[in-house]
Amino acid sequence: MAKLSFLIPARNEEFLVKTIEDILENTGEESEIIVGLDGYWPSEPIKDNPRVRIFHVTEPIGQRAMQNQLCRLSHSRYVAKVDAHCSFDKDFGIKMLEFFKKMGDDMVAVPVMRNLWVFDWVCECGERVYQDKPSICKCGKQMTKEMKWIGKSRPQSTSYCFDSEPHFQYFGEYKGTPEYKETEKEGYNESMSLQGSFFMCTRHNYWKYQLCDERAGSWGNQGLELACAAWLSGLRVLCNHKTWYAHMFRTKSVNGFGFPYHISDRGIDKTKAYIKDKFWNKKHPKQIREVKWLIDKFNPPGW
Repeated sequence: MAKLSFLIPARNEEFLVKTIEDILENTGEESEIIVGLDGYWPSEPIKDNPRVRIFHVTEPIGQRAMQNQLCRLSHSRYVAKVDAHCSFDKDFGIKMLEFFKKMGDDMVAVPVMRNLWVFDWVCECGERVYQDKPSICKCGKQMTKEMKWIGKSRPQSTSYCFDSEPHFQYFGEYKGTPEYKETEKEGYNESMSLQGSFFMCTRHNYWKYQLCDERAGSWGNQGLELACAAWLSGLRVLCNHKTWYAHMFRTKSVNGFGFPYHISDRGIDKTKAYIKDKFWNKKHPKQIREVKWLIDKFNPPGW
């Protein structure tokens, strides 16, 4: 039986099959993949593989609900939620399992995060544009996609925080602290928050510490939710410097390149308000620490 289940909740994901193939190529028998097709079938079929299982629903249930369903289907000791547009380091599963063996199971862990260069727009006139731009060339001709699928060497993100809104922030300032530099020697660092496209923990702790609350809404603020549920319940949030994954960032809703789950500004605000009320007012069932403890521990800018 696999020691690690990759959980991939997916809706209208163009690069799902590529992500699955990447995981299979860069992991071995220690890992399996459980894919959740949330109200759709991919245009490119998923090839049969003994390490891949598929769960499909006709009507969308939302990313958080699908993630929980996939975790219920896992029998592995460890689970890793991953977005459906990511690539991975060679022997990624083994390296992450070794990190848990070294550091213990009382944590939520991530690897170093890179940016995934998926494709370029190219035109017969010679023009080339980086992925998420309009597909019409300045010469007026239709551009086509040229696949790259490269985990860029820069930036390499390891530290995250959140502001008082609360809103996700990168936390480059923390890299200059004595605390960061001390653990960096051992190949890891603590992180106040997470980005949300990948995390790994034991399946036991996933449920015990209620890391994915469907009442928060379909998606959004998951990194903050994970980090608060972990830190404020007595777990740690750590970044493993010995391996990496690369995540494709979607910044423009053009040519089908937007977010697969629709959510309004009102929905985003509702999710933020729910997460803030839950942790700021100590409503998380497993919470033993105040948010102030986490702020004082990392002292993020602007607080």
